[in-house]
Amino acid sequence: MTLKYITFSISICFISWIVGMIVNAALRKTEFYGKLSNISLVKSRKLNKFIGLGAFKWIVKNTFFKFFNPKLQLQSKATTKELIELRQEMTIAEISHFIGFLFVMIFAIIKVIRAEFLFSLWIILVNILMNLYPSLLQQENKGRIDRFLKVLSKKEAKRIA
Repeated sequence: MTLKYITFSISICFISWIVGMIVNAALRKTEFYGKLSNISLVKSRKLNKFIGLGAFKWIVKNTFFKFFNPKLQLQSKATTKELIELRQEMTIAEISHFIGFLFVMIFAIIKVIRAEFLFSLWIILVNILMNLYPSLLQQENKGRIDRFLKVLSKKEAKRIA
């Protein structure tokens, strides 16, 4: 029974990625998207560390997951333009995963309503690993890019002055 729960959970998460991309594509054309792209769910680096985001990051960087979205990688020293483009790609991935997370949570809630608590638990656990953590990782990385762009901007302003 548990294997059935796990395979369903993984399958629905893969489907949620497609749902997330489709909904994200529609949202990008709205004013709401600008607000959504600057939301930060976890602002604390300590909390990110506490929930294991560092370990998750290591897994993504050092396993086959690094091949899932090649647009989120830099090959050399990045220019300001490349960093801005990378940030935009990260925003797309972040919001798509978050939409996917919400989509899968609908299934978890349905399972709770039907008193299928173990099934719901598996859905939530897999959803956290496949949608929430990737979204949080993109938020953390966007913050790093933003800080770096701010430093570059200050250096550029000093150079011009």
